[in-house]
Amino acid sequence: MNTEILYQDELPGGTHWSMQMRKGTMLTLIDKDGGANVGMLFYNPSNYLERYNAPDTLKCQHTFKLTKGNCLYSDMGRIFCSIIEDTVGWHDTVGGNANKALVKKKWGEHSYQDYRNDWYLNGHDSFLVELAKYGLTERDMAANLNLFSKIVVDDDGNMSFDSNHGRSDGSVTLRFEMDTLVVLHTCPHPMNPALEYPKHPVIYQISNADPVTDEDYCRNFRDENQRGFKNTELYNIGCGC
Repeated sequence: MNTEILYQDELPGGTHWSMQMRKGTMLTLIDKDGGANVGMLFYNPSNYLERYNAPDTLKCQHTFKLTKGNCLYSDMGRIFCSIIEDTVGWHDTVGGNANKALVKKKWGEHSYQDYRNDWYLNGHDSFLVELAKYGLTERDMAANLNLFSKIVVDDDGNMSFDSNHGRSDGSVTLRFEMDTLVVLHTCPHPMNPALEYPKHPVIYQISNADPVTDEDYCRNFRDENQRGFKNTELYNIGCGC
């Protein structure tokens, strides 16, 4: 795998960011100290109506979690990106996003006016700030994924947050199969039971990916992924709507 890092930076905990990733590039995220959460959304920069679709991503791959081999699908049946490396083994797909009221209830209110860079941001508003940069609003939000977080379900269907899941230097690498607008935040998972507002930094690295072959692990991870790759390849050569 190509390992030359083209760009690297660190996002503090409780912040947000966005970037356009090109087809054939990779984004590696590293949980620097352990315990991080990275909420993410994906959009087609040429048509913002095409966006990450959590239900399609899960049902076509017969899974509740994401890990190496899984692909992240758009609502057009195309693949935004594939998880080609993962030392964590489980990333949450159903926990959702925290809002201002939930953060205040759990950890109190720390406004920017009073606390400056130590204020408490939430995932919902963080997404909105980034989406506004591209003319998008709350109506354009979709169900997000939460990298580095794990939600477990008991026999009665009750969900709980696994506080022992995250470990320092855990990493996940996304290979982009089409141009993609990536919107992300490092705010706490809504189900995190921590007594104090969690602020865990995340390192991100951008590099070029090796070409995808017919023997590619993600392409063959599920039968549906082969069709997803073909749909994406047709789009990339200008034969898809």
